[in-house]
Amino acid sequence: MSIEKTDSKGRSLSKDIIQVIKHIPKGKVATYGQIAGLAGNPNASRVVVWTLNASSKTENLPWYRVINSKGTISLKRGAGYEEQRELLESEGVVFDENDKIDLKKFQWRDISF
Repeated sequence: MSIEKTDSKGRSLSKDIIQVIKHIPKGKVATYGQIAGLAGNPNASRVVVWTLNASSKTENLPWYRVINSKGTISLKRGAGYEEQRELLESEGVVFDENDKIDLKKFQWRDISF
């Protein structure tokens, strides 16, 4: 049984989310809500989380470029936080002393795909 979410035109929300995530450039981040909105449903942040959990490996998604609206990593320490931070830092993303990313500087804004 599939729990695939579709929009009013019958398009797959998860497929649209995957396409948005694939377009986040190196050195930039996007928030769960931002991705949901770009995929056509701004209220579907939880579907973004579900899609990341279900498809990151099979779709080779840059999952680590997705953060929360506070500019922080949602994963807990010891449960992926360190890996995500390391991957972001390797692309030049900077964290402040409170483990926050400056969204004004690092949030993906050139949405042209």
